[in-house]
Amino acid sequence: MRITQGMLSNNMLRHLGNSYERMGKYQDQLSTGKKITRPSDDPVVAMKGMNYRTQLNEVKQFQRNLGEIHNWMENSDSAMDKATQAMQRVRELTVQASNGTYDKEQRENIAKEISQLRDHLIDIANTKVNNKYIFNGNDTLNPPIRQLPEGQLDISENKGTVNIEISKGNALKANVDGGRVFSEDLFRDLKGLEETLSSGEGGELNSYLNLVDGHINNIVDERADLGARMNRVELVEDRLAQQEITATKILSDNEDADLEKVITNLKTQESVHRAALGVGARIIQPTLMDFLR
Repeated sequence: MRITQGMLSNNMLRHLGNSYERMGKYQDQLSTGKKITRPSDDPVVAMKGMNYRTQLNEVKQFQRNLGEIHNWMENSDSAMDKATQAMQRVRELTVQASNGTYDKEQRENIAKEISQLRDHLIDIANTKVNNKYIFNGNDTLNPPIRQLPEGQLDISENKGTVNIEISKGNALKANVDGGRVFSEDLFRDLKGLEETLSSGEGGELNSYLNLVDGHINNIVDERADLGARMNRVELVEDRLAQQEITATKILSDNEDADLEKVITNLKTQESVHRAALGVGARIIQPTLMDFLR
């Protein structure tokens, strides 16, 4: 086969074009830090990257969910702690009022403080976090306790749970049973205690003392259940943190370019390209027409 000048020139241009393409690829990897810039560069890497990124996004979403659970649980625990302190104060006042040396006026003063503690417990029961009522089951838009004009209380009986997903197919209860902590019996007993003290009588106070202890135990039991779930949240949080590290590493190994290798390849390709240009300059020699001008 006869090799013509045109064939040599075309082959040289084709090889130079390929060389530019390889240098462009290495420059893209160096500027982006990624092995590929479009799926067509390596479909396998692209598909794996999509799967790994989906997994990483799921882990981050579960971590955000855990933040929401922390918000619910910590505020619930804090509110119940204040409720426990209020009930302990009610108990102290009940013990004081049961002393036979207290007269009617002193018991009436204690009744006034218990009335204030009762209102304080209503405020705690209507605690809002992020514009949501945390003690009204899954009806978070309405308060669990409403004070009617007649002085009576409208107490919600919603016992629904607020479940938040912490892993795929696994949800955790974020709220507490507000109906058990702030029950109708609690406020009825406090109202009865207040009325008994206001009347100046002290004979029935021992029975109220047992009722107060029962309500305190209900709060403590609910806090213990909440504490167990908070411990589980911490364990899940540690596991998700480890999963995030692993998923990030796998994604990086799959997509991130080895910059040292890319720089070496780019320098090598530049040397090859210069050599190709030098060879091309020798191939395109002056022709007969150049001498005939």
